[in-house]
Amino acid sequence: MMNALELREKGYQILVNHLGQSDAIRFLQQIRLEGDYTQERREVLGSVTREEFLEELRKIRNL
Repeated sequence: MMNALELREKGYQILVNHLGQSDAIRFLQQIRLEGDYTQERREVLGSVTREEFLEELRKIRNL
């Protein structure tokens, strides 16, 4: 059984794989009932460099 973080990450990945990045974000914004997206984004991506982000994107897109 996955823990909460693993489940959330896998769910996000499935959404991105099937909807694409933009539509996955739009979908999540539609179902979001509370919270501060900007603050959460800063917490999640806080120290990620541009190079790290691009490398992860390449992995996701199998480039």
